[in-house]
Amino acid sequence: MLVRLLYASRVSDGNMCDTVQSIMQQSRQHNPLHGITGVLCHTDAVFMQVLEGGRKAVNTLYSHILRDPRHTDVILLDYEEIGERRYAGWTMGQANMNKINPSILLKYSPLPELNPHEMPGKTLLSLIDELMATASIVGRT
Repeated sequence: MLVRLLYASRVSDGNMCDTVQSIMQQSRQHNPLHGITGVLCHTDAVFMQVLEGGRKAVNTLYSHILRDPRHTDVILLDYEEIGERRYAGWTMGQANMNKINPSILLKYSPLPELNPHEMPGKTLLSLIDELMATASIVGRT
């Protein structure tokens, strides 16, 4: 059984660049071994990540994220069983939301900034789909 999980969190130490590098490195090592794919979106202060894979693997990874000191204010935004993956091409794709055209964010948000703690999960998944369509996600493997 495949599932898709979307969560948001805030960076705990204020050093987003090092934190993103650390998460991406860890994802590239861990995710292929456990059949997990997904996308990490971030600003200078917040993360939004979608994970796909087997239910047990995704749930186990999410439980680690909840205890990960790099994250604070972790909130589950969407969780569903899926018939197929949307993000199968990425062990972990990455999108720096500070480099995204503000008009894309305005399609989904009242302001041209990412505030996933205040947005519906389905809306955020639509935003990620748009980022895929506009080739704004990097790190395809």
